Amino acid sequence: MSLNWRLFQLTHGLRLRLVGAALLGLGASVAGIGRLALSGYVLALVFQHQPVSALLWPVLGVALCILVRAGLEYAKEATGNRTASDIKLRLRQQIYQHALALGPGHFDQERTGDVVLAMVEGVEQLETFLGQFFPQFAVAALTPLLIFLGMAWFDLPTALVFVGFALFTLIVPFCFTRWTAASSLQRRNAYSALGADFLGAVQGLATLKAFGQSGAHGTMLAQRSRHLYRSTMGVLAVNIITSGLITLGISAGAGVALGWGALRVSQGDLALSTLLVVLMLGVEVFRPFRELSRLYHRGMIAMSTARAIFAILDAVPLVQEPRQPAVAAGQALTLTPEVRFDGVSFGYPKRPQVLKNICLTVEPGQRLGIVGPSGAGKSTLVWLLLRFFDPQQGRILFGGHDIRTLPLDVLRRHIAVVMQDTYLVHGTVADNLRFGKPAATQEDLEAAAQAAHAHEFIMALPHGYETVVGERGLRLSGGQRQRLAIASALLKDAPVLLLD
Repeated sequence: MSLNWRLFQLTHGLRLRLVGAALLGLGASVAGIGRLALSGYVLALVFQHQPVSALLWPVLGVALCILVRAGLEYAKEATGNRTASDIKLRLRQQIYQHALALGPGHFDQERTGDVVLAMVEGVEQLETFLGQFFPQFAVAALTPLLIFLGMAWFDLPTALVFVGFALFTLIVPFCFTRWTAASSLQRRNAYSALGADFLGAVQGLATLKAFGQSGAHGTMLAQRSRHLYRSTMGVLAVNIITSGLITLGISAGAGVALGWGALRVSQGDLALSTLLVVLMLGVEVFRPFRELSRLYHRGMIAMSTARAIFAILDAVPLVQEPRQPAVAAGQALTLTPEVRFDGVSFGYPKRPQVLKNICLTVEPGQRLGIVGPSGAGKSTLVWLLLRFFDPQQGRILFGGHDIRTLPLDVLRRHIAVVMQDTYLVHGTVADNLRFGKPAATQEDLEAAAQAAHAHEFIMALPHGYETVVGERGLRLSGGQRQRLAIASALLKDAPVLLLD
């Protein structure tokens, strides 16, 4: 696996922790080297028929090395996992802030399931790469060098045999990097497609049942699942091949070292005690590579998942804050509630002509109703006024200012919108009303609800304003949800109220 530089950049500010985890891993390897060297020495004493009293201190040394190594391994894993958790938290905050900057205009053109998988499970997949792979890679790179120095002290030729096969096991996975990356990306795409289609099926379940298409859609999901199964098997195939070659290198290295060492012992060129110590050290040479190979394919899957995350982070917002705003962001400004569309034309990527040369003016105190069939562009007018998109031609003026010269928070602070499809978050009625004014008092809520003709039905609910609605809460009718949305919009106290 190649070290992904962009993933490594996510560790900024926490790299000392990763270095600490790597040092703890090296310390564990040193303790392992000591344990195996002492174990070889004990075996040599046994073959030399030494008394039990001579074995006491070496055996105690082995036990101490085991305890030290266990403690260091635990500290290494804890440090790596804690660091990965902090990185994931920071990454989620970064994605969330960028998603807010992208706005609804961007995500309206994306499949919800794919985006959700990237933001939620995609970030989780990075834990192995960020918290475990980086420290283990350093351990796998440096441990053979440490062991080689120890082996060379006892017997240089056998040490060279072990190091040669250790390099083979380290290089083998990199020979399959392109194949592994391609299979991991294919699996990620298949998983994303299945997740997006399944979420769409759940969201549109009523429609599928009403039109009798649940069976046909289920067949399509089965095909998606089959494709995911095959792509997963492709990843496992690469995993099995590389793991087999790594196992071959480990077994061949141990076998060659043992056979050659035994021959040299029989010829009197090597002491049996030295061979036993070197062979025991050889076990530790390959341990970091076995652990690295275990993380290798999980890391490759994480790298393929990271592409979807970086695609979101690299997306450029369709609407930018003005470079020379008419007023500074956050500055108090009262705009005259006059809206004017001046020759506005707009289209979506798949619908290039939705609005054409729209000219209209809504003066202060005036009410205007815009009617038309579905897809005529009524909601698009609202979205353009809120600057979810910018028109391809023409301009929109609010209070005499081109809205592209107004900071987004200033523009949207002056507009309240009641959407056609009212969404209630999981929470109380009061929680949903306070979207318009988070600091609203109970008296504010009741006044707005009475103005929207919602107070009476709210008080008829089991717990009034504290009734839980939304997902898994009390289900309200479409009219009731609409009146709650109007009450929330009235709480915002914006000079312009739009009903979509």
